Amino acid sequence: MKNIVFDLGGVVFARDPRKCPPELLDFFSFVRDERMPLFWEEYDRGTLTLDEVKRILCREKGCAPEVCDRYLEQAIGMQEAVPATARLIADLESAGYRLYVLSNMSREFIDFLRRQPVYRHFIGEVVSCEEHAVKPEPAVYRTLLDRYALRPEETLFIDDRPANLDAAAAFGIGTFLFRYRDPEGSCGELRGLLL
Repeated sequence: MKNIVFDLGGVVFARDPRKCPPELLDFFSFVRDERMPLFWEEYDRGTLTLDEVKRILCREKGCAPEVCDRYLEQAIGMQEAVPATARLIADLESAGYRLYVLSNMSREFIDFLRRQPVYRHFIGEVVSCEEHAVKPEPAVYRTLLDRYALRPEETLFIDDRPANLDAAAAFGIGTFLFRYRDPEGSCGELRGLLL
């Protein structure tokens, strides 16, 4: 393996539930559904704006716009690097691996995440809002391989959603299912495989 590709949400970054108000966790509980709601998928694709998403959330959650604004600001601002993953990323870079991002992420979220220290370890990225395609659609995997001239058999993709991994495997990319509820255990297994 030469290339390690990371999903962001739930793998590299997450909100620490111990720091989150319960109402915030409840408001965004849909992010752990097997499939994201269509409106959030389109937000990640870059075809719905933040204002359009706010209107949908207000309607679906039955809340006032200022409540939705506050929750969205918190949802973005409370994202932090997963400690075990951040350590693993630094060690993988030191070991000579080339590190990339392949993530479904909206403009506001990715703008915030790119400013975090751990992001400097990545030498390339494919982000859904900029490609107007989302995992597990084949186009994002093809873009990743072509843009960075990656050989699938030399590439490992780490994600927390089986459907995204299945799509990568169809290209011959190696896969690893990251358990977002057990980042220490997942990173320990990856260390055993790669370091």
